[in-house]
Amino acid sequence: MNDTAPAHTTLGLRPLTARSIVLSTLLGHHPPRLPARVLVRVGELFGVAEGTVRVALSRMVAAGDLDQDGRGYGLTARLLRRQARQDDSRAPRLRRWDGDWEIAVVTADRRPAAERAALRRTMARLRLGELREGTWVRPANLDRALDADVLGPCTVFTGAAPVGEDPVALAARLWDLPDWARRAGELAAALDRAEDLADRFTVSAAALRHLLADPVLPAALLPGDWPGAGLRLRYDTFEGELCEVLRRHVTSAADTGE
Repeated sequence: MNDTAPAHTTLGLRPLTARSIVLSTLLGHHPPRLPARVLVRVGELFGVAEGTVRVALSRMVAAGDLDQDGRGYGLTARLLRRQARQDDSRAPRLRRWDGDWEIAVVTADRRPAAERAALRRTMARLRLGELREGTWVRPANLDRALDADVLGPCTVFTGAAPVGEDPVALAARLWDLPDWARRAGELAAALDRAEDLADRFTVSAAALRHLLADPVLPAALLPGDWPGAGLRLRYDTFEGELCEVLRRHVTSAADTGE
């Protein structure tokens, strides 16, 4: 590995585009709506021309990613749900784990392949692991409701782990914990060594995407050196620094009337 190369290139991350800058900025902003002039100024921080940002905004509106009103550009419903998931991945809502597991079993009649694929994506988003075709499980330690996409085709209940099954071994079978931990370690190291703003922005966005895939298991089911909390801390530190840079830049734009 070339330690002098930008951190994001050593991880195989794609460079920033106008779309990714706009999307990451709005996903990290509450409420997720900003005037065009502010998004243009953010693009300038990363060397992206005003015209390029404005073209990206128009295309994102046409694609249904953004809507536009008198206050500027904002995320549409699908991306608002993604923002909520990202917020939750940074600070998952937990409850005390008493050993029970959530179990979701498909009970709907034969379904088209597209519906099966959509349900699989939903289960992954809700951090359930696939035990077998049509059956997903996870420890019942998350404080969150299952939505209609799951409750429609599935019957959901809670119960103990299978008789004779070690819960630690079951968790290791459902999720590739070593692979997640390896990637988390790479991202944490990259966050520590990233220097210029574009590099930090790119790596921090990748870290946040990776946190979405954290199964958020009870500590009793995780390896002792699980890096989830450490990656969250590093992301929060970088996010705070980036927000301050963006705040100063945006305030400067407002003060000059640009």
